[in-house]
Amino acid sequence: MRTRAYQLTAPGRGELATVDLPEPGPGQLLLRVIANGVCASDLPTWAAAAPDGPRRLGHEPVGEVLAAGPGVTIVPGTLIGGRIAASFAEHALADVDDVVVVPAGVDPAIALPEPLGCVAEGLRRTPVPLGAHVAVVGLGFMGLVMTQLLHTSGVARLVAVDPRDDARQAALANGASAAHDPADLPAAAFSGEGSPARHGFDVVVEASGTQAGLDLAGRLVRPHGALSILGYHQATRTVDLRTWNWKALDVVNAHVRDRALLRASTAAALELVAAGRLDPGRLVTHRFRLDQADEAFEALRSKPAGFVKAVVDVG
Repeated sequence: MRTRAYQLTAPGRGELATVDLPEPGPGQLLLRVIANGVCASDLPTWAAAAPDGPRRLGHEPVGEVLAAGPGVTIVPGTLIGGRIAASFAEHALADVDDVVVVPAGVDPAIALPEPLGCVAEGLRRTPVPLGAHVAVVGLGFMGLVMTQLLHTSGVARLVAVDPRDDARQAALANGASAAHDPADLPAAAFSGEGSPARHGFDVVVEASGTQAGLDLAGRLVRPHGALSILGYHQATRTVDLRTWNWKALDVVNAHVRDRALLRASTAAALELVAAGRLDPGRLVTHRFRLDQADEAFEALRSKPAGFVKAVVDVG
């Protein structure tokens, strides 16, 4: 079949093109895309297009199954989502190992299965004791989803940290006990050699994806606490290993690459959405049409006041 898809053709610029899409093969599904989140991990590619021809982007879709290949038991008409590549398009092909069924009652326009699954898996892998004092450093979409999840997980205190005032206000609205600019954190938030035992946090989740955020997160964890690195770090980073070692920290790489783990955590996150315990809809602040994908990426890059998450509406 033929379908319309967004293709990146130059740095920061793409166009809609009609492309060929094969019929679903064994273990595959043909998806009519309804909505698609805009992910910061695609931003470097969008801003600096590869020289080897047009590139297809998008991997956070939700949509309706139109056809299933051999061996697939998910029936047409089912709403699904997951990590599905090249999904800034009217239709996409998905491997059944990458998708989950969207529970009844979950609005596909705000479901965002793949990023919710990433955060849920990060929390699953992070040791958060009952009654813990926790900080989240970096309050973009992922950090705010983590804030929502932690708010309902039995922590005693949840402190959000970000230099942007609108991000801090969003964290307070999504369950944080307090929110601080990194420059205005109280002295008791920091832990180091010679610090009183009460200083620092039991768990710190770094969700900024920046060197400064990673540095700050390490300084905030108490001795024998846990540092969970949820931020997307694909540039060179340095860490204060002397301090990490002296504090005897548990350091968790909270990213997920295993398909089965991501699928299981995505299903769990969507169940929380269906139960009303997770609300991604309040974090979707900007919506665009498929032919406005460049505007969606520009909003993600420039972060206008109040920006948290952009979604491209397709179907």
